[in-house]
Amino acid sequence: MNTDIPTDVELHALAQSVAECLIARAQTVVAAESCTGGWIAKVLTDIPGSSSWFECGVVAYSYEAKESLLGVQPQTLERHGAVSQETAVEMVSGALARYGASVAVAVTGVAGPGGGTKDKPVGTVWIGWKRRGGYARAELFHFDGDREAVRRQTVGAALDGVRRILTS
Repeated sequence: MNTDIPTDVELHALAQSVAECLIARAQTVVAAESCTGGWIAKVLTDIPGSSSWFECGVVAYSYEAKESLLGVQPQTLERHGAVSQETAVEMVSGALARYGASVAVAVTGVAGPGGGTKDKPVGTVWIGWKRRGGYARAELFHFDGDREAVRRQTVGAALDGVRRILTS
């Protein structure tokens, strides 16, 4: 379990690093968010000049929003649920296809305090990443803490993943 909860300063530094990578490569990013409710987009757009490399952010909480805004298939949601590898992959793929960025990140999870199950307890988060022309990948995280801590760790992990994709 990850117990490193990033501070505002650390999230800002991660966002700045992502911004520098995007600028250096003349690329853009899109964020598809569920459990973070737009926090990734907020941290990225806190950086001055973000309009040159931040395409957009989509907050899709409901099944209907995931389907209409990101192209997640109803069968995927019915079969696997919103918090799943399959949904994260379809979210990130849909965001990249629909919103024209170079790279996309998507997050879906159980931030708490309620909503957890035995199979998907509070703190279960899937994060997906995809680069234009590449394959989507999603990683499972289990974060500790309250709603704020889970969401903060999700934002940090999502941004770190974008940075890793851009520098690999």
